Amino acid sequence: MSRRYDTKTTIFSPEGRLYQVEYAMEAIRHAGSAVGILATDGVILATEKRVVSPLLDQSIISKTEISNSEKLYKIDSHLVCAVAGITSDANTLINISRMTCQRHTYTYGQKMPIEQLVRRVCDIKQGYTQYGGLRPFGVSFLFAGYDEDFGFQLYLADPSGNYSGWKAVAIGTNHNSATSMLRSEFKINKEQTGDNIEGTKELNLKEATKLVVKVLAKTMDSTSLTSEKLEFSFVKKVDGKIVTEILSPKKVDELLKEHKDVIEED
Repeated sequence: MSRRYDTKTTIFSPEGRLYQVEYAMEAIRHAGSAVGILATDGVILATEKRVVSPLLDQSIISKTEISNSEKLYKIDSHLVCAVAGITSDANTLINISRMTCQRHTYTYGQKMPIEQLVRRVCDIKQGYTQYGGLRPFGVSFLFAGYDEDFGFQLYLADPSGNYSGWKAVAIGTNHNSATSMLRSEFKINKEQTGDNIEGTKELNLKEATKLVVKVLAKTMDSTSLTSEKLEFSFVKKVDGKIVTEILSPKKVDELLKEHKDVIEED
């Protein structure tokens, strides 16, 4: 049945489905894992590298990018994003995001609010699901940033053009298992909240980092975690200023060594 309705993004199936958009979502599920956690004093993003060949010349990437990261991108001084899906599709939207941030800064003399940029990117994504001759972007983003109005924020933007704010989120391969672990770690039972509802606990950046490493160690299809397979990024305050940092391979190895006990847990 689907073959009669999946040739164009503008055709609804009798069940009200847009198959090309669903196929784009499926591409994300087969991409490398990406995990994000919103902490009280910052945001952490971690991604799984899929290109691990020793023959890859990272120096070429570093000449054209702010860092030699494969799945993490710095959008502005207050905003970074993680990518899951088709990286070539992501590059177009990354460039648009950077230009949009710079135009906002030039026009208004202040950094662009995080949700405003996410909405702009999602408007573009949604347009590619509505017009003939186009295909959806096969990429999801995790946006992590800070603005004066709402503080630290974490957003997920998917190929359909929808976006949502999260305390913790996982996308890509084994995202169901990772999400289940995050949910269990964040869940607070009714007795702990002191009322009759279940809630979620707050983590600082150190605790969030430990949880991210734990989730990746349990859900990645790999026997060991190294800087060749993982990337980390932080948005945090240092001496009252917002700092966005994509860790170098050396710092990633140091971080993993620091959390060696978590990685070796059964």
